[in-house]
Amino acid sequence: TGNDQDSTEITGTVQEQMDELLLQCFLHALKFKVKKADLPLLASTFLKVHVYPCCPEGQQLDIKKSSYKKLSKFLQMMQQRQIVQVKELSKGVESITAVSWKHADLRSFRVPEAATGEDPVKMDTTCQPLEIKSFYSVPSKLIPLFEHASLKKSATLSNADVRSIITTYVKSNELIDDYNKNYVVINPILCDCLLEKSEHHTITKVTWDDLFTRCLKRLQECHQVTFPGQNPVVRKGGIKPINIDVAQRSSNKKVTIVSNLEAFGLDPRSLGNALQQKAQASVTMHQVPGTKDKVALQVQGNQVNHIAKLLTEEYRIPAKYIAGLDKAPKTGKKKR
Repeated sequence: TGNDQDSTEITGTVQEQMDELLLQCFLHALKFKVKKADLPLLASTFLKVHVYPCCPEGQQLDIKKSSYKKLSKFLQMMQQRQIVQVKELSKGVESITAVSWKHADLRSFRVPEAATGEDPVKMDTTCQPLEIKSFYSVPSKLIPLFEHASLKKSATLSNADVRSIITTYVKSNELIDDYNKNYVVINPILCDCLLEKSEHHTITKVTWDDLFTRCLKRLQECHQVTFPGQNPVVRKGGIKPINIDVAQRSSNKKVTIVSNLEAFGLDPRSLGNALQQKAQASVTMHQVPGTKDKVALQVQGNQVNHIAKLLTEEYRIPAKYIAGLDKAPKTGKKKR
């Protein structure tokens, strides 16, 4: 039992140290990194672009090891202390909308000598990438096929879950074809759930692959995005990628347009600033037509390579979630 007491004391101090480090990096970022023009600032961007780089060398900031566990919980506490105001500007995604620059904690904050926080490369080692998972939910038409699995109404299923449930259904109803194990015999429920009306009288069996494909096609797609330090957000439909487009403007000049950054918790303004420095080109922001809160970035010239590098290396967005990477300028030799 003596050992148990020691271990709780140790974890207590680790947690306290992490709380202190988080507060230090938070105040450092607000006082020296964030400008009024940056607001409103997505919480996930604030963490990646401003807070993590303020972590002193040799230390690693890990919110999960703090008593708050999540960035949203820490920001609520900072809101209660009236240092910042936090709002959910789009569903499930928090932003810092105001900062009390004259707050006593900010005015009295001094950067510890060890923590200059000027090295932006350090962000890559501590920055946690966002997590994206694809799921399926069961529409009412397919309930007869799934009810044996006793799912809750709001249940979300992975591809493997769907295959497992369908396989169990087929086996328990003895629908594997006697003559060829690669085929599944269509019973009335499979017929209603997975066949087109025109196929009702013509198809009596299908391959396992065809069965799974038909099933996945008829399920409702949804996806879950988890921003670092925040609760997961579940949205209907498949996730739409960040879109990069190259357009021709008057006098034959090209511009690169980047949209749908918000779906990945990216702040267009911060990305625009980073892009301006990397590409040495002017960047403008404009509202996406027909939307209230979506912004597109427009950069002078074909900057697909710079944008791709920034998104995949610094923001850790997998390339499969970026559309338009093929529009980068061709690097082949020029014809003489």
